[in-house]
Formats: sequence, structure tokens, C-alpha cells
Amino acid sequence: MFTYILYGCAAAGLAVSFSKDRGKTVKALKKAWKSFENILPQFLTVLVLIGLILSILDSETISLLLGTKSGIWGLLGAALLGSITLIPGFVAFPLAAALLKNGAGYMQIAAFISTLMMVGIVTIPMEIETFGKRMTLFRNGAAFLFSIVVALVMGVIL
Repeated sequence: MFTYILYGCAAAGLAVSFSKDRGKTVKALKKAWKSFENILPQFLTVLVLIGLILSILDSETISLLLGTKSGIWGLLGAALLGSITLIPGFVAFPLAAALLKNGAGYMQIAAFISTLMMVGIVTIPMEIETFGKRMTLFRNGAAFLFSIVVALVMGVIL
């Protein structure tokens, strides 16, 4: 129901914008379509990736590797996987939701998402050029530790 309300608000906003200035509204819609076309290949790749992961790993395997009973090893595995993975957030969140539905634990998914967003093993060479080796290692190390703390807190709360 909430989704329909959001669509209704968007349609109403679009109608108001169209009535105020047709040219700007059409221009904005064209820009939105271009953005959609740019995101579409990545989004389709994510859908295929999620489909492959869920077809290869059944719920029992996901629960074993990333479930609530996987403990500290599942947490560290998810954190390391998130640290070395380079995927955008709009890909990571649907993947996390699919993993949660198939038996992953909140703490492990929190570690995965948090390290994915904050730790960048793949981007370390570029970051070293910009910030220097010491700062890069400090930032990534602190982000990794903070991600573990966040995951532990999420595990307690949820």
C-alpha cells in the first residue's frame, strides 16, 4: 500500500511540475531516462549475479556460512568479502535482502554492507596516491574495525 502512495505522490508532483513549466519537466524526464539507461546494465548484472548466487547456494548453505549460528567466522567472512568487493550500493542492498531471506544473519549482513561501503581493498592503490600510504591504511583499518563494531551492535539489537 505504501508503494502506491509513493507512486501517487510522484505522479502528483510530476503533474504539478508539468503544469508549471512543460519544458523543464520534459527536460528533467529526459535526464531521468538517460540516468536510467546508464544504470540499467549494472542493475541487470546485479539481478543475474543474485540469481546465480541463489541458484548455486541453497538456503542451508547460506545459513551455514552467513547465518546467525556461523558466529565470529561468519562475521569475519562477510566483513572480508565486503572489503574486497567493489559493487555499488544499489546492487548491494538487494543482494543483502536476498541473502537475509535465504538464511543469512543480520549481524553478518551488517558486516558485509558496512565494509562494502567503507573499506576499499580494491581501491587502495588509487587511495594511496591521493592520501598517502599511512592515511590509507589507517582509514581502511579504522573503517574495518568500525564495521565489526556496527555488526556486533546490530547483532545485539536485532
